[in-house]
Amino acid sequence: MKLGVCYYPEHWPQDWWAEDARRMADMGLSVVRIAEFAWSRIEPEPGQFDWAWLDQAVETLYAAGLSVIMCTPTATPPKWLVDQHPDMVAINEQGQRRQFGSRRHYSFSHEGYRAECARITEAVAERYGQHPAVVAWQTDNEYGCHDTTISYCASAARRFRLWLAARYGTVEALNQAWGTVFWSQVYRRFDEVDPPHLTVTEANPSHRLDYNRFASDEVVSFNRLQVDILRRQSPGRDMIHNFMGFYTEFDHFAVSQDLDVASWDSYPLGFLEQFWFSTEDKARYLRQGHPDVAAFHHDLYRGCGRGRWWVMEQQPGPVNWASFNPSPLPGMVRAWTWEAFAHGAEVVSYFRWRQAPFAQEQMHAGLNRPDRSEDIGGQEARQVAADIKALGEFAPCGPSPVALVFSYEGDWVTTIQPQAQGYRALKEAFAWYSSLRQIGLDVDIVPPGADLSGYRLVVAPCLPIVSPEALAAFEATEAVTVFGVRAGSKTRDLHIPGNLPPGELSKLLPLTVQRVESLRPGTPMAIDANGAALTGRDWREDVSTHAEVLGRFEDGHPAWIRSGKRDYLAFAPQESALSHLMSDAAKRAGLTVMSMPEGVRISQRGGFGIAINSAPEPRPAPVAKGAEFVLGGPILPPAGVAIWKVPS
Repeated sequence: MKLGVCYYPEHWPQDWWAEDARRMADMGLSVVRIAEFAWSRIEPEPGQFDWAWLDQAVETLYAAGLSVIMCTPTATPPKWLVDQHPDMVAINEQGQRRQFGSRRHYSFSHEGYRAECARITEAVAERYGQHPAVVAWQTDNEYGCHDTTISYCASAARRFRLWLAARYGTVEALNQAWGTVFWSQVYRRFDEVDPPHLTVTEANPSHRLDYNRFASDEVVSFNRLQVDILRRQSPGRDMIHNFMGFYTEFDHFAVSQDLDVASWDSYPLGFLEQFWFSTEDKARYLRQGHPDVAAFHHDLYRGCGRGRWWVMEQQPGPVNWASFNPSPLPGMVRAWTWEAFAHGAEVVSYFRWRQAPFAQEQMHAGLNRPDRSEDIGGQEARQVAADIKALGEFAPCGPSPVALVFSYEGDWVTTIQPQAQGYRALKEAFAWYSSLRQIGLDVDIVPPGADLSGYRLVVAPCLPIVSPEALAAFEATEAVTVFGVRAGSKTRDLHIPGNLPPGELSKLLPLTVQRVESLRPGTPMAIDANGAALTGRDWREDVSTHAEVLGRFEDGHPAWIRSGKRDYLAFAPQESALSHLMSDAAKRAGLTVMSMPEGVRISQRGGFGIAINSAPEPRPAPVAKGAEFVLGGPILPPAGVAIWKVPS
């Protein structure tokens, strides 16, 4: 369990660097990320490199006993490069050209820019690849941030046509897959196909889905281009990328296949403010963040990294980019750090060392204030370092008893065809995850087709397309399995299956979805589940089945169907109904179901239990009487952390 920080030596006078490094080490930090936005300082003129400042920065950090995460600077191409390749910038969905002046002003598909990225990556890797300070590399920075995964530029159009030709072989096969006979959209050649934007009304959904797939593959190949260079020039170092929260425009599982470690940038207060949470939740968790937001992403990126993951940027105070930017509750930065370690993080790195007094992020707090004095976040990082020193290392996280199957492709499908306003596979996955965490269960988030052996409970909240690999994994598992609405509702080409939903899943679930409807918020949807009153929202399906029916709508149609160890829900459950359903599934799987105090979550790691309180009031730690605490105690204050030994 190591602590780190993001540092920008190019922002500060060089005579500050040695003191900064000394103070980092004194605070208990051991890894420092640098250079992800430094291209114009590394190469101020085309082909003219200035290494002196970066050499000194690396040596200064190394002399203080700090390890370096070196970054490729490709998220911020310099102005001279944009002037050389004016068509390298992305075009947004409205047809507007992205301009120079901030960051991420490039298209993943531009061949000239890819060549420039290979060149600068080669140069940085050749310079620092063998340096003993460098223990890891970060590729680029936050792929897709500011909605930049998908570009509709000419470069993307050209590469998309090649991608289609490789996927379909013939234009006739494409026409069949997309159903282009509808609205007279038939293509004669691949070079007639344009990116799906600026259409009069809705573009062909299969066309849009393939464009999502293509754009995701472009991120994968862009990342691989850099990783291949770095592995050759800097063997033995970890390859990392820093992903984002609630961002699904490319498949993070696929990108992570080329990485050693998945990392993400954790901003709990910003995410609470910017996403779909209720006004009540935003008020209640104003300074703490929703109790499941960070944990959901910790478990997602642990899955992406195949067990290895970091937090590359941890919020240390108010941020600058949300609609409103409150200060964390005192103790919350420490609690977020321990929460990450509870879910298996190897490193938690804070963003940033010092608050910048200039430019776009000057309102974003750091561990230190602009005047070099230590801020609250720095004090709490220091406390975590003392905690770790006192406690020693924990064993790594083992497999959880529960697997939640999440598909990025499924989120693209429900974004293209939500059918109910605001309905998304991502939101459903988060709701089911939160429900499982509220009953005290640790959860692994895995991609479709992952090996499900060893899990006792498997849930698939929204999986519209079921691949052959996913079907085989569901067939093979002996776990209790619960499927949510829309499971198997589409083919690979985004058609309704010929045998109706759930399509291929009907081999495992003896039912047929005959009709679906989406309902306005507040529309009554009552389900009688053997005397238990459940409620639904948003989505309902009319199902015919000969399987066991555990719950029915008021009109008698099946709502909750069971076939052996597999359940299917024909409705989107309200929170209380979801709690009932997840508790039922967990008990059938032989798992212990707890009732967490509101705002409290627990995790088990390496023989220890860890509890975090995100409520604004004190809460009891959910442990057996007489537990042996090694940190904290039986009452958790707001932002409190408790750690205890779990009896073997």
